[in-house]
Amino acid sequence: MQLTNLLFTSVALKAPPVLFPKVKALSSNSPESLTLSQTLQSETLETLEWPSLCKQLSSFTSTTMGFSAAQKAKIPLGQTPEESHKLLDQTAAAASALMMMDSPPLDFSGIEDVSGILNSAASRELLSISELCAIRRTLRAAKLLFENLKQLVNTGDCSETERYLPLLEILKHCNFQVELEHKIGFCIDCNLLIILDRASEDLEIIRSERKRNSESLDSLLKGVSSQIFQAGAIDRPLITKRRSRMCVGIRASHRHLLPDGVILNVSGSGATYFMEPKEAIELNNMEVKLSNSEKAEEIAILSLLTSEIVESEIEIRYLLDRILEVDLAFARAAYAQWMNGVCPIITSQGCDPINFSEEEDYALSVDIAGIQHPLLLESSLRSSSDVITSNSGNSVHLGDGNGTMTSLSMLRGASDYPVPIDIKIKCGTKVVVISGPNTGGKTASMKTLGVASLMSKAGMFLPAKNRPRIPWFDLVLADIGDHQSLEQSLSTFSGHITRICNILEVASRESLILIDEIGSGTDPSEGVALSTSILQYLKDHVNLAVVTTHYADLSLLKEKGSQFENAAMEFSLETLQPTYQVLWGSTGNSNALSIAKSIGFDLNIIERAQQWVEQLKPENQQERKGLLYQSLVEERNRLEAQARRAGSLHAEILDLYHEIQNEAEDLGGRETALRAKETQQVQQELKTAKSQLDVVIQEFENGLRIASADQFNSLIRKSESEIASVVEAHCPHDAYSVNDTDSKSYTPQIGEQVQVTGLGRKLATVVEAPEDEETVLVQHGQIKVRVKKSNIRSIASSERNTETRHAPRLKRQGQHSKELQALPEPKNGEEVSYGPLVQTSKNTVDLRGKRVEEASYHLEMAISASGPYSVLFVIHGMGTGAVKERALEILNNHPRIVKYEQESPMNYGCTVAYIK
Repeated sequence: MQLTNLLFTSVALKAPPVLFPKVKALSSNSPESLTLSQTLQSETLETLEWPSLCKQLSSFTSTTMGFSAAQKAKIPLGQTPEESHKLLDQTAAAASALMMMDSPPLDFSGIEDVSGILNSAASRELLSISELCAIRRTLRAAKLLFENLKQLVNTGDCSETERYLPLLEILKHCNFQVELEHKIGFCIDCNLLIILDRASEDLEIIRSERKRNSESLDSLLKGVSSQIFQAGAIDRPLITKRRSRMCVGIRASHRHLLPDGVILNVSGSGATYFMEPKEAIELNNMEVKLSNSEKAEEIAILSLLTSEIVESEIEIRYLLDRILEVDLAFARAAYAQWMNGVCPIITSQGCDPINFSEEEDYALSVDIAGIQHPLLLESSLRSSSDVITSNSGNSVHLGDGNGTMTSLSMLRGASDYPVPIDIKIKCGTKVVVISGPNTGGKTASMKTLGVASLMSKAGMFLPAKNRPRIPWFDLVLADIGDHQSLEQSLSTFSGHITRICNILEVASRESLILIDEIGSGTDPSEGVALSTSILQYLKDHVNLAVVTTHYADLSLLKEKGSQFENAAMEFSLETLQPTYQVLWGSTGNSNALSIAKSIGFDLNIIERAQQWVEQLKPENQQERKGLLYQSLVEERNRLEAQARRAGSLHAEILDLYHEIQNEAEDLGGRETALRAKETQQVQQELKTAKSQLDVVIQEFENGLRIASADQFNSLIRKSESEIASVVEAHCPHDAYSVNDTDSKSYTPQIGEQVQVTGLGRKLATVVEAPEDEETVLVQHGQIKVRVKKSNIRSIASSERNTETRHAPRLKRQGQHSKELQALPEPKNGEEVSYGPLVQTSKNTVDLRGKRVEEASYHLEMAISASGPYSVLFVIHGMGTGAVKERALEILNNHPRIVKYEQESPMNYGCTVAYIK
């Protein structure tokens, strides 16, 4: 729902009463309402750090189910006042049991979470022996748990019996599946994890027959094996199983001792055969048959037990839920003792306690004295509880979620940290406005109230004094923190208003609303007006709303009606520190100027600030609003002009982008077409050459048939000449052939393409006429360099512009010319260029980790594979130096190695070789 049509003609407190617009009606059962309500409740639990508190509780659980539920913050919250009161009764009963006994009163060690096993059984999966035993252990432990609980109730007097009844009621109507537990125990030995013979008559008969057959087979094989051993056909008697059949071992050379025997397997060396004697074949057949029958019968028994569990699935799950309820009750009790908690009194929407006999006329709807936030209390208690004692009657039983429990001594008495606070709200109060300085504890106090409400709903005791009273709230909804969202385009103010709007949609007359810094993030006057209207709406539509603010005007709402109340956070001007105490019924301020003055701030600055405070009062802001509006209009005009300029620049950039994109797409098409054309030409030339060679070969074969012996040589020479002509006709030539012009008499012209040996024999363009007889200025890509005239070679005019003709239009963006593929040897006296010394995977050979012989072979192969006038990076590492010495020896003696540079401080373990 959107909050619209809110019109404010002046500051809210000066204006006539403004009715808050009606919230869009949603059915409480509609999917939209439920989804929004669930989302808000989940976010509120996160905001109030409820999952962290539940993790504290998980340390006191005794079963894996309880530990998992608490870790995931899935502990039950009472959906009605009666349910919450029932949970509190269970906690009180468990606390009494813990107080009465030094050791844990109940043993949860045998309880296992078998919900996964039940899921498998329900999906028609056959349960294993271990899974069936897990269910049996859980059922037995559950029954024992109930018996111990009854014994605990029966040991006390009448008053104690009544006290423990809430615990007994949890398991009172459970079916402990005693018959199913006995049936599993009758069929399965859970210690050995085997199915017993007595599980069925057929299984007992099959196992009995199999035992007799196995004895006969074993006796037969022992006799045969002894005879083989006595005949020297084996070193020792050997009876084993191969291919699921019993057999004996015998040397391959003596297999004739077992005529008609079946060879089942052969040893790896082939020296020993594993043979099944002829007499054992029938017994082995019977063994296999009986073994299969036994397995089938065992599967039938497991299937029968699985079906029994499926039939009892609902009752077993109900039993698990009740055991979890008992576990959580004792966990809440131990948690209460750990933090010295007391049982709260849950009141109705008014001030009357629920199901209590007290007749006092309470003036407070919320009366909590000395409460401490449990999360802040944890560090204090842990630092004070290092000593574990076993002789304390008030010991806390801590569990690890696996059924084991230990005893931790309790500390009775208040802790100095965190500071206990009092929460006192009168009956009839619907809205509380808390004001005060930053870091004064406003938000922490509000969160403490929210956590206390959730704890009482969940049946947990509160870390407070006396007997705290608190209403039951159906929903606890909070807007605390910054809800700014870039993804949803929400500013800080928009995020707050959106969340408040959602809260108002789902809140009821029994809800608790917590809003931090209401109306902040916008113009103060509008923020005050909007906040006032929201609080007036909350006054009539919720049980209690607690908000924090820095707006002093909101504190004046108390004068408008008794349903509004103020509270302030105390601040000590002497120490300049907050005391974290809530002053109920008081109005707080930021104390900024007082604090600044007390610490010695410049008095002139303080006086000027006080003048600004006067000017910022509502009655002095009309003139300021006009000036502010004018400055905002000017700023808007300036930003609009900048936006137009940015839009124009953006359009130009898009045009350039599309132009470049079209160029790139066209370039790809041209490249594809050129490759296709070249491929077609090559295929055509191959086809032509093949046909020509076929003709030569055919003529040669025909000549051989009719030629005499003295004509063979001339016929071969003629065929070789014809083949050479075909090869020469189809042999590719250099793309850039070097002219035979004498380099000494050659003078390049401006704009002419030449070959420069000093640049790795790449193509370059002459950009300046030769100033003397020695040097010429040429350009390669974006690099201009002056080279010796003797290093310049002319190229054929037909090939001179080949690269320019095929270069893409985007060459200016950094693409370089192709390298020449076939270059002539440098003439005598010419300077040889090896190109830039850049190490790549192709010009590197790594000899580390290899033996000397292996390293020598790899280095020789790398040198042979290297092209002329190239460099080779030889990585030999440090090591013992053997590989390095061998590598340097090869480089020193190899005919292709011109020189080499040994490792330097910048390149340890690597030698650079220059190859001619």
